[in-house]
Amino acid sequence: MNKAIYIATSEANTGKSIVALGLMSMLLGKTAKVGYFRPIIDDVKKGKNDNHISTIISHFQLGIDPKEAYACTRKEFISMRNKGKEGEIIDTIIEKYKALEEKNDFVLVEGSDFSGEGSAIELDANIEIAKNLGIPAIIVSSGIGKSLSDFTEGLHLAYDSFKEREVEVLAVIANKVQENNIEKTKIELKNNLPKDIFVGVIPLIASLNNPTVKEIATAIDAKILFGEEHINNQTDSFTVGAMQLRNYLTHLKKDNLIITPGDRADIILGALQANISSNYPSIAGIVLTGGILPEEPIVKLIEGLSQIIPILSVEQGTFGTANKIGSVRSHMYAGNTPKITQSINTFEKYVEFDQLAEKMATFVNGGTTPRMFQYNLVKRAKTQRKHIVLPEGNDDRIIAAAVRLLDTDIVDLTILGDKVAIESAIVRLGLIVDINKLNIINPIESEYFNDFATTLFELRKHKGLTIKMAEDLMGDVSYFGTMMVHKGLADGMVSGAAHTTGHTILPALQFVKTKPGVSVVSSVFFMCLEDRVSVFGDCAINPNPNSEQLAEIAISSAESSINFGIEPKIAMLSYSSGASGKGEDVDIVREATEIVKAKRPDLKVEGPIQYDAAVDPSVGKSKMPDSEVAGQANVLIFPDLNTGNNTYKAVQRETGALAIGPMLQGLNKPVNDLSRGCTIDDIFNTVILTAIQAQGL
Repeated sequence: MNKAIYIATSEANTGKSIVALGLMSMLLGKTAKVGYFRPIIDDVKKGKNDNHISTIISHFQLGIDPKEAYACTRKEFISMRNKGKEGEIIDTIIEKYKALEEKNDFVLVEGSDFSGEGSAIELDANIEIAKNLGIPAIIVSSGIGKSLSDFTEGLHLAYDSFKEREVEVLAVIANKVQENNIEKTKIELKNNLPKDIFVGVIPLIASLNNPTVKEIATAIDAKILFGEEHINNQTDSFTVGAMQLRNYLTHLKKDNLIITPGDRADIILGALQANISSNYPSIAGIVLTGGILPEEPIVKLIEGLSQIIPILSVEQGTFGTANKIGSVRSHMYAGNTPKITQSINTFEKYVEFDQLAEKMATFVNGGTTPRMFQYNLVKRAKTQRKHIVLPEGNDDRIIAAAVRLLDTDIVDLTILGDKVAIESAIVRLGLIVDINKLNIINPIESEYFNDFATTLFELRKHKGLTIKMAEDLMGDVSYFGTMMVHKGLADGMVSGAAHTTGHTILPALQFVKTKPGVSVVSSVFFMCLEDRVSVFGDCAINPNPNSEQLAEIAISSAESSINFGIEPKIAMLSYSSGASGKGEDVDIVREATEIVKAKRPDLKVEGPIQYDAAVDPSVGKSKMPDSEVAGQANVLIFPDLNTGNNTYKAVQRETGALAIGPMLQGLNKPVNDLSRGCTIDDIFNTVILTAIQAQGL
């Protein structure tokens, strides 16, 4: 059974990192644990880690010791090979790979980079390693500077090299191909390679190919004077600021890096002003040469600007600095989240992963894990794009989560609040976003205000609501956001970061209403434990449900679990298991269980049952040997809010589990409540849940 794939190349600068990132992202959505291994890494300074390994481990939070993720450095490999000890190297590689394989369901192996000493022997080395590890390969090649025939022949030669050494090639990925040549390249490769080989073609993406300001600063040994928070700015080109300002401004381009002597205050200030002007493109940064620093009045002026781009200083002159910058090659690195995200999104867009997965993923899926669950949430949310309203635009966490959601291109968003204040917060937080993609509405100034107030009045006048009262209520962001959902201007709402649960859901109860046949609005948390995902309900809404309400909560929770890809096995929790317990509290749970069985005989449910008997196979078998739920429950229904709320928080804090929710269930349209202590991740995940809920309507 195949448990790994080897990403290989036959040349330098193929951009195989985009394939490694894309595959890792998708594999984590398919299986429980994925390891990452590099047999040979570039030589690194003492105390430093390989850049590829650091990027993959930190971004995907793999929990792997970097020292376990590689076998040897390039220098060690060449030294041992020159001494005729290549067999010892292979032994070490196999030993370290097997250690990772035992801990993981699948291992992504990334070959060497073909850079520096030893590049001439690297193809043979990578083939030999893949053969000894007994794993198939994906070959990545770059289309830059090649004719179509040369490119196809080169890939075929690489394919033949692997096949001659009995290494199975599952796929070839043509990277850095001109976008207008994608189909032509794909057809040519399919015609020249065996029919069972998967062919993927990824276009040349300039922003992935160009270095960031941070990479340039490292390469030219620059000191960062200002704007370190924007050091990951992408560069697209560089120009030397030598002419007069009025002439130089006409040469500015988007994401341009400006190189100029440190005493050219006119160029420095002109560039900074151009960066914040709507009439000029944004600038990546400024490099000051000659070891000259701006004078104090200039520094003071720069410090007072609302937006500062990175300003670097180097000792070398302008000409030498420009030459160095021109030779800097871009690399992926751990801190550059925008470039990593763009790489993953590009891979997902251009590579048909499901077809590729059929060839390489012959391993057995061990169940729904947190990684798989989160991956599948994002993937599912993207299948049917929804519009979510976030009423609390005055909260920095909401703004940061909104920018992240826009970056991943999952949903459309509306934020309620003052446009100027929100835009100022984006700048203050150092966030980068196309403001045109963010719909900002101030309820009181909105074109919808009068219509919304009139609608609320008509809906609630039988309760004594006057038009003036309706207008006052519609100035409240919770009412306005909920009315957007009610009127179909948004598909769902997420609030509660700065408001109480009651404040968030009261408008929904008043005019969104509950689904037909549902009398109880309840909630669930998706508890992402180390090796599984459990559904906890109700932990946020109902203080002391009676048996009918508890049964309804259980049925709603089971439906939610089915909707999110989890086959429900319901445990109706109590302080006793089976028929042993007596008392009012346990009787409510017992009655609720019978109601569930009567209303939904298709559901697997057990109760009353204790928590340990519900989730621990040995305890479950001991206490309730004939139960098909005991020991394997994944939908846990708590008898009251006190128990549920404290249990979910205890599990979250003591085990480090990710708690996604609460997700409200029972309403006609999705309105979800956040905890006031929520994190940016909590908001991000809850918005995705809400979008998926809206898909089911």
